Amino acid sequence: MASNKILVIDDTTVVRVKVREMLPPGNFQVLEAKDGLEGLNLIRKEKLSLIMLDFLLPKMNGWEVFQEIQAQPELRKIPLVIMSGRKEEVVEKITEPFKYFEFLGKPFDQKQLIVAIKSAMAKAKLPREENSPTASATKETSAPVNAASEASSAAEIEALNAKITKMQAEIDGLKKQLAQVVTFIKQKVK
Repeated sequence: MASNKILVIDDTTVVRVKVREMLPPGNFQVLEAKDGLEGLNLIRKEKLSLIMLDFLLPKMNGWEVFQEIQAQPELRKIPLVIMSGRKEEVVEKITEPFKYFEFLGKPFDQKQLIVAIKSAMAKAKLPREENSPTASATKETSAPVNAASEASSAAEIEALNAKITKMQAEIDGLKKQLAQVVTFIKQKVK
């Protein structure tokens, strides 16, 4: 019987099979879950060496599974690799740097998979802060807000607004280019 159980939670069969095939030969048992609810049940039932969690899942998404894991100290100790083809959706919920888990962008190759697993195992051994943002992602703190953090927040908001303005300008430019391409194609079709 394999001593290391790895759980791959992904709604895509190809990804689950790919992970199993990319793992180096050895004493691994790969368990699979096709949705977040099935994955969470296996996390609670099995003694796992590693969890590979897709962020976009049916029934219970990866963010919800992640919150359940973080809410239980014994589950937080399991090395975690969060996988997604859209890192921005992960960063929207969990800010970087990812201190206690590793992120693996899809698609990935064997080398990237192995590096992510090793990194997740190292991060899982790090001592946890009691009120870390990752561990208490949904809890609010009652600490008073100081002027420095207000200024920092204001600067972040200003930077985000600048990015939004820049992105809107890029979108407008792309719309204009698209309109030109459509006009060109219409002229050629006539």
